[in-house]
Amino acid sequence: MIRAAIQLIRDYWVLLSLLLLTLIVVLSLTPLSKLPSISGSDKVHHFIAYSVLSLPLMLKKPRYWFAVLLIFTVLSGAIEVIQPYTSRYGDWLDLYTNIGGLFCGSILAYFINWCSPAPRLIINNQ
Repeated sequence: MIRAAIQLIRDYWVLLSLLLLTLIVVLSLTPLSKLPSISGSDKVHHFIAYSVLSLPLMLKKPRYWFAVLLIFTVLSGAIEVIQPYTSRYGDWLDLYTNIGGLFCGSILAYFINWCSPAPRLIINNQ
């Protein structure tokens, strides 16, 4: 069951990554008159969102870990800079929390890949 879920993430990594990225950007930049009352800390939500964001890419393309972390870190910073212009407020602690989430998701993907490696395509040249 878990292997099937991991394989599903590996198969649809582009779609999942784009959906998660779109969701994060829209939720981060949508103007709000007041913050929604969701249980838990804002930082916990940031950490989870960015951990989940890095997971599909790191499961499928672990060699590009540095580029993935750099691109998503720059995106996160850009969101924090843009937020004050959308009647929200940017918080640099959110950026640090997002980076922590990216690292955590990447480390989780590393261990998943180590425990359940992706199947290799074998080509028979006879």
